[in-house]
Amino acid sequence: MILEVALLDVKPGLESAFENDFDLATAHLAGAEGYLSHELQRCVENPNRYILLVPW
Repeated sequence: MILEVALLDVKPGLESAFENDFDLATAHLAGAEGYLSHELQRCVENPNRYILLVPW
């Protein structure tokens, strides 16, 4: 298994829009070959930073 880790910085004030758009994009992610699951977490210290974990 490979664990992909991505740090995603969103422009301040656009966090809600990002989360909504990410929900729409998950269908594309889930359709990728080798996809197992994903987890998107918001950073506590920096609320416009997210971490995306995708095991393949």
